Formats: sequence, C-alpha cells, structure tokens
Amino acid sequence: MYIIAGLGNPGREYENTRHNAGFRVIDCLAERMRTEVNEKKHFALCGKGMLGAEKVLLLKPQTYMNNSGQSLRAAADFYKVPPENILVISDDINLEEGVLRIRMKGSAGGHNGLKSIIAHLGSQDFPRIRVGVGGKPEGWDLADYVLGSLKGNDGKRMEEAFRTAADAAELLVTEGGPAAMNRYNTKPQKPAKKERPVKKEESGEKEGSGEKEQES
Repeated sequence: MYIIAGLGNPGREYENTRHNAGFRVIDCLAERMRTEVNEKKHFALCGKGMLGAEKVLLLKPQTYMNNSGQSLRAAADFYKVPPENILVISDDINLEEGVLRIRMKGSAGGHNGLKSIIAHLGSQDFPRIRVGVGGKPEGWDLADYVLGSLKGNDGKRMEEAFRTAADAAELLVTEGGPAAMNRYNTKPQKPAKKERPVKKEESGEKEGSGEKEQES
C-alpha cells in the first residue's frame, strides 16, 4: 500500500495558491482514480483507490503546512506503511514554475512541511515530488507570493504542472522511482514573466501556517 500526501493549508482562502500545489495534485489523482478525498481521518481528508495494482491512500493534511508530519505519522502508523511507500507532493520556490523534481529521499530543503514530516517519521527516506512555483520577484513578500491566488498565464502553467505531477506520481507508484525520475526530472527552462498574485487580507496568514519561515 502507498500513501500519497499532498501538502497545503486548509481553508477556502488557500485553495488556489502556489503553497497548495500538493492539494491540487491530489485533486488530479482523485479524479483519475474516481474517488473523493473527503473522509476525515488521521488529521486529514482522505480518499482510497487504486493506481494500477497498488492500493493508495490519498491524503490532504488539515494541520497547516508546518505540522504536516502529525497527519502522515498517524496514517502511516494506522496502515503500517513504511517511509519508502509514502509519497509526498509539495510546492518549491527554488524551482521554476512547472518544473518537477523527484527524489526518493533527502533533506527538507528549507520546506517547513517536509521538515515536519521528517521529524515525525524519524526518517528522510521517503519519496517526494516537488512542484516548482518559482521564486518570489525582488521586493515582494514571500507570504504574499506563495499565498497569492493563481490567475492568468501563471494559473494555466500551474494547472498543467499539477496534471503532470499526478502523472509522475502514478508512474512512481506503478513502475518505481527510477522510471519516474528518468521521465519527469526535467531541466530548468527560462522562467516566464510573473504576474503579481492577488494578495490576501493581512497576507492571509494564520498562526501555525509557517509560510514566512520557508527558506529560500
């Protein structure tokens, strides 16, 4: 069995933001698996289905980004799933928009959600797909950037990236990490001109979300 966890923040105000890339990829996977991610369990919204011959639990932690590990540890303990069968999907400000980076293990790379997961699982040996959302333009606040609503060309590029990340997740589960890395670890391309995101009131932050703590 596999757990595929997409990282993000709960709440309507975060739905269409760069920081919720993981949630959006889970939505794409749920559609192709013909399941719904609406069961409240393990501090998350969950959905079950199959990818090929593999049983999969889709997970959207509802603990806010920098406490994501609490949810994954609860689900992993309940289903007795080892770290190597827990696939984590997150945003990455260090990758250009739409670029994917797949690794089978490694450090958090400054991402608060991955930091929490490593701490709770006590291991770095879990696969992850990082979806590039691009770095913030000079002079912009990081929270305003990652919590800004996706629109226009940025939105179209990221919608395509979410679908591609879902393809990568499916291939990783059904054919293994090397196959997924060979196909989807693309070389960075020249970044497109960014559009200023729509700001949230007071930058939309809630206590415990940890957005401003994400390292570049």
